[in-house]
Amino acid sequence: MIQLEQFSIRRGGRVLFQKASMQLHPGWKIGLTGVNGAGKSTLFSALLGGIEADSGSLSRPNVWTVAHMAQEIKALDMKALDFVLSGDEEYWTIQNQLDDPEQLNNDQLADLYSRFDEINGYSASAKASQLMAGLGFFEHQSQLDVSSFSGGWRMRLNLARTLMSRSDLLLLDEPTNHLDLDAILWLEDWLKSYEGTLVLISHDRDFLDAITDHVLHIENQELTLYTGNYSTFETTRAERLAQQQQAFEKQQETRAHLQKYIDRFKAQATKARQAQSRIKQLERMQELAPAHVDTPFTFSFREPTKMSSPLLALEHADIGYAAKLIVTNVNLQITPTSRIGLLGMNGAGKSTLIKSLVGDLPLIQGQRYASELLNIGYFAQHQMDALDGNASPMLQLSRIADKKISDATLRAFLGSFGFSGERMDTPSESFSGGERARLALALIVWQRPNVLILDEPTNHLDLDMRHALTMALQDFEGAVVLVSHERQLIASVCDELILVHNGHSKSFDGDLTDYANWLRQARNEMIKKGQQPAAPIVSEVIAQPATSKLDKEALRKEAAQRRELTRPIRKNIEKCESQIEKFQPRLAEIEALLGDSSLYEADRKDELLKLMNEQTELKQKLEQAEEQLLELMMQLEELEGSFGE
Repeated sequence: MIQLEQFSIRRGGRVLFQKASMQLHPGWKIGLTGVNGAGKSTLFSALLGGIEADSGSLSRPNVWTVAHMAQEIKALDMKALDFVLSGDEEYWTIQNQLDDPEQLNNDQLADLYSRFDEINGYSASAKASQLMAGLGFFEHQSQLDVSSFSGGWRMRLNLARTLMSRSDLLLLDEPTNHLDLDAILWLEDWLKSYEGTLVLISHDRDFLDAITDHVLHIENQELTLYTGNYSTFETTRAERLAQQQQAFEKQQETRAHLQKYIDRFKAQATKARQAQSRIKQLERMQELAPAHVDTPFTFSFREPTKMSSPLLALEHADIGYAAKLIVTNVNLQITPTSRIGLLGMNGAGKSTLIKSLVGDLPLIQGQRYASELLNIGYFAQHQMDALDGNASPMLQLSRIADKKISDATLRAFLGSFGFSGERMDTPSESFSGGERARLALALIVWQRPNVLILDEPTNHLDLDMRHALTMALQDFEGAVVLVSHERQLIASVCDELILVHNGHSKSFDGDLTDYANWLRQARNEMIKKGQQPAAPIVSEVIAQPATSKLDKEALRKEAAQRRELTRPIRKNIEKCESQIEKFQPRLAEIEALLGDSSLYEADRKDELLKLMNEQTELKQKLEQAEEQLLELMMQLEELEGSFGE
């Protein structure tokens, strides 16, 4: 077990926690919680043995194998499957020794083969493939170099590599940050069956609830151990906080917000089963909300200035990129009362649908209708990346605010998003992901949108800010379209669920529990059909001889030769894609400008002709670029196919 005796740590002259004494027993699944900066990562480092206590002690069995998810990947030239397999260090060491048997005598070989069998080395590839499949990788991707994956998918590989370890203690820090809902549900099932001791940092309440049986909370320089899952922890902590009058008053305010939403929801729900599920969720939130009475965040969306119905619609829309059709015949209408949650597997087209709704992505076919009063508040990853790093939150807000608004009003507004003191005047380039997300949200809220389109808005937000966002969305007077892996947010905000799957979008008749069941069944059916990566059969793995180092070197050289031969075509493909990405936003912008009825007045004739000429020219260039892209992709496919002949 893990033993803490009068354990104290100080960092940067500040006490994080002191005189903590407790025992964490084998097999426990512990959620580690606390506000940002409380010391969660420091405690992880102490559990890893990376730092020593200022006083007292922290001990764990020396024989334990500890697995910890790294934040970076160094082995970029490895095949993805090999990278995951290397997470089992003993297996990887033995496999490398067996790859070079000439250096070993018969007794050494016998011992290695015996140990290899004891650690289930013959089925290791099957296990690694299952991990990759669960986290959303397709079978052919296991043979790709790690360097070929984007940052988010590399983090999934890191997670798979960590889970590959036959560990006694597993430390996971925000493992769901780069996962979609289907991968999160798979990971939940995996962690539930994990037999070792788990210490988990997560801002996903449902994820914590499903897995943990204890919560270790850092607050006011103290480590407090609670028995039960995260819901139990919230209730217990809320009872203690509610003893304070100030906390009680804020708790009453929170309950009033929730009751207002429940009343509204009852009036709108049409499906009895779904309505009952939502009400249960809201009742649960009503009990838990007081745990956040000390949150530093509290904000509300400003009431939209103008409304119309419908605000936005897609009719018989085919959506996708260039010649690649992703979702067909989409019919979706957004009215001021719409509360839509988009569901679907990774890659099904949820984000593509959102980009088409926003107007960033032109439709392949069909119509997009936007009201003249439409004012979209769009939150996605690239909105965070588009923030002016050289400008402070105060400067970026003042750019979009009326000049008559006082600095005091702007500062009070930013304060509700957790910006205070000098942080309001600090250039945002140094901000953390959470701070950038809060700033992007603040800028959206200020502009009083009547339609909120949110693509994974909670990825970088902590529990307190997620709670504040949930409360604000419940009271928002406009429409909401939401993609999120956080089930609590979808259940609390959305009245209608739409499933994007197999190139179609349709209303989902059920709640999120039904969706989880549907998802597991759909994945199993896809595996049977060979559409998802299936783990290799163990007997086949055993029958395969170990690949020699010479063979591996030959494969690496062959892969390098293929990359070199296809490099010119790939470079031209990237050039075409870059041109397309440049043309599409400008065309969307021109389309929006042409929708302005005042543009067709006589005194603006020259401006109108100029825009129409530019539109015609850009459409021609876009068509040429798309045709060239298609031709290049066919050339690449033909060239790559010739390698196998």
